[in-house]
Amino acid sequence: MSWNTFGRVFRFTTWGESHGPALGVVVDGCPPGIALSEADIQPFMDARKPGQSKYTTQRREADEVRILSGVFEGKTTGTPISLMIENTDQRSKDYSEVAKAYRPGHADYTYDAKYGFRDYRGGGRSSARETAARVAAGAIARKVIPEVEITAWVEQIGDVALDYARFDKGTIRSNPFFCPDPDTVTRWEDLVDSARKSGSSLGALVTASAEGVPAGWGAPIYAKLDSELAAAMMTINATKGVEIGDGFAAVTNTGESNADPMRPGADGTVEFQANHAGGIAGGISTGQPVTCRVAFKPTSSILTPVDTITSEGEATQIQTKGRHDPCVGIRGVPVVEAMMALVLADQKLLHRAQCA
Repeated sequence: MSWNTFGRVFRFTTWGESHGPALGVVVDGCPPGIALSEADIQPFMDARKPGQSKYTTQRREADEVRILSGVFEGKTTGTPISLMIENTDQRSKDYSEVAKAYRPGHADYTYDAKYGFRDYRGGGRSSARETAARVAAGAIARKVIPEVEITAWVEQIGDVALDYARFDKGTIRSNPFFCPDPDTVTRWEDLVDSARKSGSSLGALVTASAEGVPAGWGAPIYAKLDSELAAAMMTINATKGVEIGDGFAAVTNTGESNADPMRPGADGTVEFQANHAGGIAGGISTGQPVTCRVAFKPTSSILTPVDTITSEGEATQIQTKGRHDPCVGIRGVPVVEAMMALVLADQKLLHRAQCA
């Protein structure tokens, strides 16, 4: 069985391929009575869509979303919400060589091994184009959690990281890298442009934070908020690692340095003096910002020739023509935000079901 659905109460199912006529998503479990229109979704689609700068793929897609069901007179009805995004700028002929040989690092070989054949046009279902549907679903999820503000940014590209001493949240959407450090933008421009011109690609590290999550979301053991977040982030194309809070850096901490000390706050609230845990303890939110970091590998489709085999098992080399992101992690920022929103919306509804 192939799994195309994610979530428990707030569930979404994506459909479609990179070079098919359209792709989309069905969102089920959304509460009724929430104001929703295409205009609420489109800004998030625009943040992710391709062709907006020379640092991303030059495929040109408007990514205009259409609501096909689940909304009546401007409000959700409680029934499945179906969204569709048309593909308008496919160039399947660019993938003629991919039809004959596998791209190392891509899903070509594994899809063939699993299904016995594959859609080689842009990678079909394995293409990052599928994430457009997730971003659309994430826009609906944000409507379910209006109390939460989710922000993601690129922290590092290749071996060049931003300087958090210059962190400026207001600049994240003002540059093509989703970078909160204006001084680092120039360095990334040169770095990514050099990789693009040489026919190579780069990896990236994306950080996300959700502020306003109340204490209590999540569940012990098998529906932990952090395990759900990790699973959601690992479903994103090209993701190879996820950290919650301090993540792997916690290995070098001691018990006392890794603790998040608490003090009594005003009106019976709790004040934390640190957030090493990323806003989650025992799988349940603490009321602090929920934070995670997502590592994206370099794009597998590159112009530099690499060793591979044909579908008949013969040795050959392949260079992938067409239009590809020199750093896929850049456009991963809106996708990371969407997946965080989808998990938090699901956990809010799960919490309400048990502890209304």
